[in-house]
Amino acid sequence: MNSSLLSGLNPEQRAAVELPAQSGLILAGAGSGKTRVLTTRIAYLISSGQVTPHGILAVTFTNKAAKEMVTRLSAMLPINTRGMWIGTFHGLCNRMLRAHYREANLPQTFQILDSGDQLAAIKRRMKELNVDDEKYPPREMQNFISGSKEQGLRAHEVEAYDPYTKRKVEVFAAYDAQCQREGVVDFSELLLRCYELLSRNQSLREHYQERFKHILVDEFQDTNPLQYRWLKLLAGKSNALFAVGDDDQSIYAFRGANVGNMQELLRDFHVENVIKLEQNYRSHGNILDAANALISNNRKRLGKNLWTAESGGEQLRVYEAETDVDEARFIVDEIQMLKAEGVKLTEMALLYRSNAQSRVLEHALVSAGLSYRVYGGLRFFERQEIKHALAYLRLMENTDDDNALLRVINFPTRGIGARSIEQLQEAAKMNTTTLYDAAARAGGKVSAFIALIEALRSATKDLPLPEIMDHVLQYSGMVDHYKNETGAKKREAEERLENLNELINAATLFVYENEDDSLTAFLAHATLESGEHQAGDSEDALHLMTVHAAKGLEFHTVFITGLEEDLFPHQNSQNVEGGLDEERRLMYVAITRARRRLYLTFAQRRMLHGQTHYGRVSSFLRELPEALLHWITPRFTAQKTFSSSSYESNSYAKAFAATPMEKAPPAPSSMWRIGQQVFHQKFGEGVVTDTEGSGNEGRVQVNFKRAGSKWLALEYAKLTAI
Repeated sequence: MNSSLLSGLNPEQRAAVELPAQSGLILAGAGSGKTRVLTTRIAYLISSGQVTPHGILAVTFTNKAAKEMVTRLSAMLPINTRGMWIGTFHGLCNRMLRAHYREANLPQTFQILDSGDQLAAIKRRMKELNVDDEKYPPREMQNFISGSKEQGLRAHEVEAYDPYTKRKVEVFAAYDAQCQREGVVDFSELLLRCYELLSRNQSLREHYQERFKHILVDEFQDTNPLQYRWLKLLAGKSNALFAVGDDDQSIYAFRGANVGNMQELLRDFHVENVIKLEQNYRSHGNILDAANALISNNRKRLGKNLWTAESGGEQLRVYEAETDVDEARFIVDEIQMLKAEGVKLTEMALLYRSNAQSRVLEHALVSAGLSYRVYGGLRFFERQEIKHALAYLRLMENTDDDNALLRVINFPTRGIGARSIEQLQEAAKMNTTTLYDAAARAGGKVSAFIALIEALRSATKDLPLPEIMDHVLQYSGMVDHYKNETGAKKREAEERLENLNELINAATLFVYENEDDSLTAFLAHATLESGEHQAGDSEDALHLMTVHAAKGLEFHTVFITGLEEDLFPHQNSQNVEGGLDEERRLMYVAITRARRRLYLTFAQRRMLHGQTHYGRVSSFLRELPEALLHWITPRFTAQKTFSSSSYESNSYAKAFAATPMEKAPPAPSSMWRIGQQVFHQKFGEGVVTDTEGSGNEGRVQVNFKRAGSKWLALEYAKLTAI
């Protein structure tokens, strides 16, 4: 064996690599060198003669991770890795089904449907069965079918207690039958078909059990129930399952991941060797101590504590902003300072819990001329739902805009198919007119769409810009479209709704900053803020991303933004069993992305759905030891304000820990008095019934004659006295 393979490994890493030929669980903490351990384990098994390259099965979750494993292995040993079984669950199942297509009852040239092709196939089956796509939205049906397969269920195995579910099962069965006739499989089918193949074919199962004496799995905490069952089949009773994972970084329950698989592994395989990789090679000590303190609040964990040979380093810097805009300005100022000190932009990351939070940050970065790149996602104004919403607004503003019409004429779905659109384009070309004019002359559902646009134009004619946004989102059907999503698409739909709400915030801020509430000006602003500001791949640029997207990455400096209750932890976590624990694991992942410097920021006030909301500081921030935190800002009260340019040290962290984010009793507004008569351009005449806060930092309650009682933020209310 090549002795250099083991050089440089710490005692725990070496123990994992040299584990006897039995199943084991490696608890690999963040930054503990798990990829090195996994690849070195494979190289050790081969070089020590315990197995040939032919007898290794290594499973990863991404093609990128699989390629990295092969590259590292090639550098360690002079072997041909081309024939080795190293890949993702779907990739390996595809390979096995190709090799045994007859036994799997598939044609040799079977094709794989992507998500779009699968949805189209389901729509065709629904049409053939006369299934009402209003009552049974096709995407919901797609989620039902894929979710059932990921649980290992065929249509006849799904329990249908009511006529609604029975109808869905009927479509499921028809879809599966059609796929079989056409010789195609979807992604969920790959794993299920492969599992069924091994389950029913004993000789084939024993062949692979005899071949793959060593099965290694990366990111084991992310496996779903069917993936674990597939691994158990291949491992049998005598093979060694070497699972590497971290239950503290299990953050994909919404994708079906089951962190409980780690406990099942210990029981099912009688695992005697749980090796903990706790030495971290990434972060300074204070960052790790904060992560350990936070995650210790999760009770159902296997347990480990990260440590480092490095120094404690800097304290975590905490900034309490007045508003989300102030939060963004502070971050920009700090980035510019770090850049001046020699830290590259590409070594810094802005993390947020929700994609919608990026809009305010992007705006501040664009204004400051700082290059940035949205990692694993799109810039705010390039997101699908935002482009749909803007297309409605563009069409209302200019009916000659053919591109805008084509984008939304059948979104949300209103039964206007491709053939109808082709006929519309032919009519417009023949009569040398716009698509809108051609549509106005058409009948049926096309003319109904034109009537919708005209109704939107009429209803919003005299409304302020943010209220135009709100009205269009509601009455175009976009909000209901996303609200009605269920199953696997529900979480994505919720994020899209958050982005649409943020579009209203963008309009509100645009009016405030530019004193211009014209739709034309805002649409021009949206165009200017999209596209051109995303940095190129080779450009030194800041990284913006959700915490989910940040897993596996690391940076010199990390900003974790929006640390407020209902934002991080997200409000949805309250409605799901174990939801708060997963949110805490997500925060743990965020903290451990930082190597040297970590900022934690939150805002007293944040714009949500075009209105100011007063938040509470995140419980996660209160769970961090006071000694690890450096408070940049003094405590905010109604009597004392601060700006993003006056960052002062303070010593109120202890008081904060006792009474989080409590404000002093609000002073009465000096601008309005109870009983005063006022006028609002949308709601009309009213009487002030209550006030809260002072000046533009407060809000006022008005009882309007026509619209009833409403709370209005004074900063944006634009009330006039009568």
